[in-house]
Parts: sequence; structure tokens; C-alpha cells
Amino acid sequence: MRRAAPVRLADRSYDVLIGDDLLDDAGALIRPFAPRGRTALITDETVAALHGDRLVAAMDRAGVTASVIALPPGEQTKSFEGLASLCDRMLRLELDRGDVVTAFGGGVIGDLAGFAAAIYKRGIDFVQIPTTLLAQVDSSVGGKTAIDTPHGKNLIGAFHQPRLVLADLRVLATLPAREMRAGYAEVIKYGLLGDSEFFEWLEENGGRVVAGDLEALAFAVSRSVELKAEIVAEDEKEAGRRALLNLGHTFGHALEAETGYGGTLLHGEGVAIGCAQAFRFSASQGLVSNADAHRAEAAIALAGLPVRMGQIPGAPFSAEALVRHMSQDKKAEGGRLTFILAKGVGAAFTAKGVEAGAVRAFLQADGALP
Repeated sequence: MRRAAPVRLADRSYDVLIGDDLLDDAGALIRPFAPRGRTALITDETVAALHGDRLVAAMDRAGVTASVIALPPGEQTKSFEGLASLCDRMLRLELDRGDVVTAFGGGVIGDLAGFAAAIYKRGIDFVQIPTTLLAQVDSSVGGKTAIDTPHGKNLIGAFHQPRLVLADLRVLATLPAREMRAGYAEVIKYGLLGDSEFFEWLEENGGRVVAGDLEALAFAVSRSVELKAEIVAEDEKEAGRRALLNLGHTFGHALEAETGYGGTLLHGEGVAIGCAQAFRFSASQGLVSNADAHRAEAAIALAGLPVRMGQIPGAPFSAEALVRHMSQDKKAEGGRLTFILAKGVGAAFTAKGVEAGAVRAFLQADGALP
């Protein structure tokens, strides 16, 4: 089983291959992008222990020498310190522009390795092999690379498109159930923002996706990637429509920042709460019906994902602190906030100039402290 979803960006176009047998063929698939037969295989220690030997063996069979750089797992690695350490190790390998970086892991590794590739000797090619559901449907596609700072998430980065993305569905079998659910938040996001038929399919089949059913996963991942690829091809650098992909992220990133980017709240869990909040806030502003807001919340909750701030350990949080985090968001302009809101299921839109006071009042009504 193998599907291809092209990302059409003129001379920087590439394929996202989705299947259940890709890891063993990875070396042969990557070899055309590594003319000198060398790659820096950037991963984390958890993924390396689970799948590293298999991938290195696949590279070796194809005549690709893989130098493994295994980093500590977790969001904290995606930092200035983590970036400096990674670039230093790449320099010690004496990589040049005829080599390729292979990002083998979840969103943290993909973002960090992609950013390092973007700035290493002013740019080196890289390939994404995402190992989490979240990374397969979202962060590995579209060329966004970044690190976090104390001021907020993904504030320092670059657009740097991969040459190829390999999404092996069988790798997901080793994910903890919580990580699968977190990844599903990004899947359901696509239905909520722009494909009501896909959302309806997820209402019926979301349980199969989260449980790891290969047939359901193949459709869900493929459809998610197709939707993202279409948007990225139209708006690569988020000057317009691509901003819709941030549905739930302004709320979610603020919650992640307030909880310290650790294991208290996974990114996908933040997105899940954020999507539910985006629909509830839209309803509070008379933009969407309460029925659609309840429907969105119910579908997210059905997958075992949180939909309320009170479900996060350490709650309640300060509305003022959350709004302050939002003001640091990349989409904020002139002190006014930008949100992706909804007019219905599958009908998201960009709302600029949202008053901080309205958001603060909503957050307090939604369970935050003043």
C-alpha cells in the first residue's frame, strides 16, 4: 500500500509518500538526493532505539552512509541551545551541499533538523521521515522550520522545503496512545477548517484512526496531506490562505507557553483545546451556531482529547497571561490579535484585529482566572 501526494511548488515541488512499507525502501528513495551517498540522520534517542538500526540498514543497502545524530527527546530540544549543538555536530561531520540531512522523528526533530538544514552553509537539502501522526499530517509538510524561545513557540525559523517526505504508517504502531490522540487533533483540524465531508468521515471513523487501523490511517493521513499540500501550493509563506492551517493554534500555543512546553500539555492536545475554543469563541461572537460549536467539541472529545482548559494539570490559568502569550504570536499585528475563527464546520476564516478585551472576557467565561 503506497500513496503519493504531490506538493506543487514549481522547481521546489516534492512528493509526500504514504504507505506501510516505506522505511525499508527509504535508502533507495533518498539516494537520488544524496549524490555523494552521505546523510546526517538526525533523530531523537527514543526513535533511534526503536527504528534507527532498521533505517541505517536500509540506507546501507542503497549505498548511503548515514551518520546518526541522536538528540534528547522533548520540546526542550527545539531551542537555541539545541540548534547550536546540532549545527556543531553537523559541522564536525564536514557535510557539504552535495549531502542531505534526514530528519527522522516527530515534529520537534523535523522542525529543528529542517531549520538547521536551512541555515547550514546557507542551505542544504533535507528529507523528512516523520514518525508521529502529528508530524505525518502536519509539521513534515510545507517547509515550516523553527525553534522555540521563552517568548513563544516557533518564533525563530525559516521556510525550507524538504526534497521528499516519507510517511510510514507502520512506524505509528510504536507510538504511545496519548501521542496518537495528540496527532489526531491535527487530522480533525483539517475537516474543521475546510472539508466538512472529511469531518463527517472522521465523526464515523476517528476511533479507527486513533486505534491505528491501517486502512483508516492511510485515508486520514492522505486526505490531510492533500488538503495541506493544496493550501501550501497556493500560499507557501502564509501571506493569505495558509493561515487557516493555524486553526486552534493561537489558543493552543498560549496554553503550551503557560504550561512550559513540557509533558503537561502536548502540542496536539493544545491544538485540540484550541480548536474547541476557536469554535466556542466564534459562537460567542455570533459567527457560528452553538450547534456547530458543540459538534466540533464532541468530535474532538470522542477521540479522547481534551477540549477544556480545566482538563490541563495546573489549571486554572490566568486570562491575562494567556492573552500576553497571544500578543507574541507571529500573526499578531500592531497590538491586535489574529485568530482563525469559523462560520461553520469546514468554513474557517482569518479574523484580524480581534480586541484583546473580547478574548480576555471569553477566556474568563471559559474557565480562566482574571
